[in-house]
Amino acid sequence: MHDNQVGLDDQADPPESAPGNDRVQVEQVNPDRVARDEQGNPCIVRHEAGKAMLLNEFLKEHKRIEDLEGIVADLKAMVREQAAQIQKVSAQLEVSKPRTRVVLNNP
Repeated sequence: MHDNQVGLDDQADPPESAPGNDRVQVEQVNPDRVARDEQGNPCIVRHEAGKAMLLNEFLKEHKRIEDLEGIVADLKAMVREQAAQIQKVSAQLEVSKPRTRVVLNNP
């Protein structure tokens, strides 16, 4: 795999704010993605390095989300089980409750 490289013609020296001239901004954020010329000036941005970095970050986040979805599924199962246990205990309490009797005293 070759890096997609965006470079500038040696004869042209556009200002730093020229459209498409992102090498200075990229250098500030991630210097490893910028190649330098003989004088040490940034001259080429290696976009493939950025794509690989973004893909790795995406895959890490995707794995994290899958892990979290598994945890949520486990927690849902626990909540269902606890709800069933609560219903069972509530039913047992209802059955074991002493019934109130009304006694009439007729003189």
